[in-house]
Amino acid sequence: MRVLFVSSEVHPLAKTGGLADVSEALPKALRAHDVDVRLLMPAYPQAKDRLMAQGAPIALKNVLGFDDVALIPGLLPGSELPIWLIDCPLLYDRPGRLYCDPDGQEWHDNALRYALLSHVVARLARGLTPLAWRPDIVHANDWHTGIIPALLDADTAPRPAVVFTIHNMAYQGNFPAACLDFIGLSSRLYHPDGVEFHNRVSFLKAGVRYADRITTVSPTYASEILSPDFGHGLEGVARQRQNDLVGILNGADYGLWDPVNDRHLIERYDRHYISGKKICKAALLTELGLPAMGNAPLIAFNSRLVEQKMADVVLEAVPAMVAAGGQFALLGEGDRRFESAFADLARRYPESISVRIGYDEPAAHRLLAGADILLAPARFEPCGLTQLYAMRYGTVPIVRRTGGLADTVVDATPETLHAGAATGLSFHDISAAALGEAARRAIELFGQPLLWRRLQVAGMQADFSWERSARRYLDLYRSLRPESQLRRVARGRTPDDDDSYGGRVVNSR
Repeated sequence: MRVLFVSSEVHPLAKTGGLADVSEALPKALRAHDVDVRLLMPAYPQAKDRLMAQGAPIALKNVLGFDDVALIPGLLPGSELPIWLIDCPLLYDRPGRLYCDPDGQEWHDNALRYALLSHVVARLARGLTPLAWRPDIVHANDWHTGIIPALLDADTAPRPAVVFTIHNMAYQGNFPAACLDFIGLSSRLYHPDGVEFHNRVSFLKAGVRYADRITTVSPTYASEILSPDFGHGLEGVARQRQNDLVGILNGADYGLWDPVNDRHLIERYDRHYISGKKICKAALLTELGLPAMGNAPLIAFNSRLVEQKMADVVLEAVPAMVAAGGQFALLGEGDRRFESAFADLARRYPESISVRIGYDEPAAHRLLAGADILLAPARFEPCGLTQLYAMRYGTVPIVRRTGGLADTVVDATPETLHAGAATGLSFHDISAAALGEAARRAIELFGQPLLWRRLQVAGMQADFSWERSARRYLDLYRSLRPESQLRRVARGRTPDDDDSYGGRVVNSR
């Protein structure tokens, strides 16, 4: 089976979030099942610098009017995974972050940048490139790849089946309708049952409408996006396709995130030698400039500082955690107002709070190894990976019961603790009081070493490996019949026929 895995970011070539981690780990796991999987992503400057290049670039002519497009073949660093980088200097070779300029503003031509990515995929899928290789399945990820199934669905030519994975329904790639003039998408698709969404072109809606199968990254999130609270205005579209929608839980890459072989740690450990974690904690406190305070638990927050991750609620709850005897360490970046507020908090409590603005992968490993408790709340969370990593490191997560957090963390109740099933603590209400109560319970358990050890060991034993997820995706790929037999999305509906226009309009990236 030949699978083309398409993503806007892949670790370690380019990363802004969990999408990059998934785009590295899932193809690796599929390859272990003898799937001929190949990756494709844009040739950002950092990606070209890090690529293990293999052979000469392959020129592609007249892609959306660009004649300087090429596929750069190579291998993903540290693996045998083949990957092509789409080189188009005018669109991808620029400073700043992947999706934003140096000032943090979204690139004005993002619609064109990711339309070109999609058109290259469509050519490759139809065998219209110099490459002999052609996929049986195209696996597209998030809004950046959303118009791929629409392009392939536009005519009756033979094509591979398309699986479209929604990693976050809030990021939709909504652009002015005028973009149809230059993204190479037929204006015939611009209607309520197509790509039109509140007088804009929605790349994410295109993916949900036209893909043969749709997945999300956890079972609970697959159910949640059918409701207005989590559908971000596209819940009606999701409900129309719910028979083709499945939630497959993301996995953790234990090759990278496991204290038994983590090269970033001063002392490696596992559940049989958990005292090694104390050595990591002592080293971390020194690194952070925090004093060792007897039996005080170290509470970590390793997150983007945005409202989705409840940064505002954490900010309000931290002083009470410190008053209850805890220390707090933050590693993350995001909204400037939260960055400033957390920095102010650290100045108020220099003995108890450390704040590091920014993201550093080795520092994230050391933080998880040295912390006792991880705060991982969210207003919504499609899957979440940090709580999975934390459990493997013996760091007890505190989560809100939503999305993948609800699917992965078992709340510590007297019953689950007695059964050895508890792996963390959870709460429901979006409030500092609810988060604070969960933290109070965690601090209380931390003071009971036998119960705490049981909680740690249960989390460290939990298996969220990509092997399980890869088997689910492999079953999904195999279920896709030849294109001519695939179920087609119903055409010709209007907003009066469904409630796809319900909910909020979200134009986030």
